[in-house]
Amino acid sequence: MMVKKAKARRPKHIPKRTCVGCRQIEEKRTLIRVVRTDTGIVIDETGKLPGRGAYIHDQKKCWQAAIKGKLASALKTELSDNDRKILLEFMENLPEVVSEEEQDG
Repeated sequence: MMVKKAKARRPKHIPKRTCVGCRQIEEKRTLIRVVRTDTGIVIDETGKLPGRGAYIHDQKKCWQAAIKGKLASALKTELSDNDRKILLEFMENLPEVVSEEEQDG
């Protein structure tokens, strides 16, 4: 009589992405995806839209840094005035992150 060995289960792969604003690597689902489409820039709530994408934390400071800096090159496009307007409007609803030091003080 042969006894089957239990196979060790591999941990589930969790995709990681880099925030364009602060360059920190996080789990993909914790970041917001911005996609370049034929009609312009779109905030991809589902994370599944086709097209070139970039990921940003849900914090104003990351969005400000991304819009000023590397977002256009990450999407391999120039940000139009309308694109900037869409991004800035979305950013307005994001939280300002308060560091632990500021909370204690």
